This record gives sequence, C-alpha cells and structure tokens, in this order.
Amino acid sequence: MNPRRLPTFLLALLLGAALAGCGSDDDASGDDGGSGDDTNAAGSDGFPVTIEHALGSATLEEAPERVVTWGPSNQDAVLALGVVPVAMPFFDYGGDDEGVLPWVRENLGDAELPALLPNASGEEIPYEAIAEEQPDVIVAVYSGITQEEYDTLSAIAPTVAYPDGPWSTSWQDQTTIIGAALGRSAQAGELVAETEEYLATRTDEFPELAGTTFAYGAEDGAQLALYTSDDVRVRLLTDLGMTLAPYVDEHAEGDGVYYYVSPELAGDIEADVFIGWFNDQVAADAFAASPAYAQLPAVAAGAFAPIAGEDYVTASSAPTVLSIPWMLDDYLPQLAAATAAGE
Repeated sequence: MNPRRLPTFLLALLLGAALAGCGSDDDASGDDGGSGDDTNAAGSDGFPVTIEHALGSATLEEAPERVVTWGPSNQDAVLALGVVPVAMPFFDYGGDDEGVLPWVRENLGDAELPALLPNASGEEIPYEAIAEEQPDVIVAVYSGITQEEYDTLSAIAPTVAYPDGPWSTSWQDQTTIIGAALGRSAQAGELVAETEEYLATRTDEFPELAGTTFAYGAEDGAQLALYTSDDVRVRLLTDLGMTLAPYVDEHAEGDGVYYYVSPELAGDIEADVFIGWFNDQVAADAFAASPAYAQLPAVAAGAFAPIAGEDYVTASSAPTVLSIPWMLDDYLPQLAAATAAGE
C-alpha cells in the first residue's frame, strides 16, 4: 500500500477513544448536525472568526452546526470537542464493516452515525456528496488537498485546510485549529493539555525510551519509504521521548513527509530501533526476513517494532486526542521491547 494513502491516511494522523465530547448521545447528532450539550452549542468563542491556512483563509460568521470532515483524522477532534459531523470519510482501511474506525465508534456510542463519504484514501474528493450535506464548514486540517481541490471545496462552504504543508499538521495543531473553527478554543486547549499529560504519565513508565533513536519506514514496492521529522507519526514518537535518527533528515529529498531509499542502502540507516507499519503480521515477518531489510542495523539487532494491523496502523499513523489513548497501551510496551532488544 502506498505510504501517502496512510498519512497516512493515516494517522499516527492524528490519531482514539478516551477523551469523549461533552454532549449527551441524545442531542449530539440528528438532522441538524447537533453539537453536543446546549451550553456549548453556540461555541464559546466570538464570531465571526477567520482562520488563515496554507491554501487561503476561511471566515465563519457564526459557530458552525453542520460540519463535514475530509481526511483521515479530522473527525476525531470534531467528535472529541462534542460535535458529531454530518458527514465524515468511510474508512475501508482500519474501519469496521460500516467503515467506522474503532475509537470513533466508541466515541459515538448510541449517537446517529454520520453520513459516510466514499473514497477515504483522499485520491478523489466526493464533491457532490459533500455538497448534499449542506455544510457550514468543511474541515480538512490534516489532509493532502491541493489548491484546486481547496478552491472547489470553498465554493461549497468555508474550508479549513492545513496551516503549513499537506499531511504535516500535528495532533495538537489539529485540535486547536478545529477548536477555533467550532468556537471551542478553550475546550480544545483542555483536550491538548489532558492528552499531553496522559502521554507524559504513560511514558514515565518507560524511561528507556528517552533518547532512543529511531527510523520509521514502510515498504512500498521495490523501495523503502522513510518518514521525516515533518510527519505526524514521527512527531508522536518524539512526544514519547524518542529521537529521530540523524540519518533520516540528513538524507531527506524534497519537501514531502517521506522519501525513498533504495533497499541496497538499508544497511546505512543507523538507528537504535526501526519501526514500520504493515497490513498484518505476516507482512511484517516477511519484511524482517528479506535479505534487503534484514541488513537494517536495528532489524539485525532484533530492535524491530512492527506496527501490524489496519486499525493499529491507522491509529498510530494519524494520531489524535482520540486514537492516542486507544492504541498507546500496546504501542509503548512494543517500543520498549524493541529498545531493550537492541541494547
């Protein structure tokens, strides 16, 4: 699978279930795109508000009620802030039989399921399906939309894109930007603080991760993709106290969140731990056993931390205030075990 799809369509991107929104299930959804409890329904911020981003700006005259999300993780922050989108992507990768991610399902509880937009890989935006939902705002803060796609979306409704580059918005920025768009900046700040405190508390249990260097990659056909310091899954690992191996950024090409390395050069990638995502454990085992990738110093030392399984890959590749708590209990011990194996 192409790594671009998972930022990737994925998160990370950002991205789980422990921090639920404030609204009750009864009034959190429905035909009006309800937004949780009545106290916060109109938002706590002053409107109008203008949000500047890399592709332009979005001006919202009042707190939006009908919210559409596009991208692999934007729905998480919206839900965590107590708003149920009227539409969000269908996830054929990582989702259940209905195309819903497990931490999203947990957050929704008994609330009505939003309309699910086709083609969650983001390769072709379903403009007509989005327009049919008559959105007040389209949230694509973590996405790879182009200027042309943004212009088309903006003709439907004010659209909030990424602040810097595609596929590079951290889970913290996703939360605060979306909070501003929904008129819930204070609540967004609290969510970020709570999640950062949770990360700090959990990582304190694994002090061996501090300073451990890592490289994060994915096999893509006949090449190895390495994720740079701009990628959200890499930033999550640095949030856990780990350090990106110097090799990665020193050899980066272009301005994307990943680049390719020929398999015959894999032996040059010095890192204490090598991390990679795989659709299943069979693929992870085949990667480690292949002559090309067995020469990765970390893999040769047994310091290999494969992330296997579609839902787990999605949660860790596009991390959010919902997906982080959902996957961290498995993620941290796995990283610690790989660190210990390489010592």
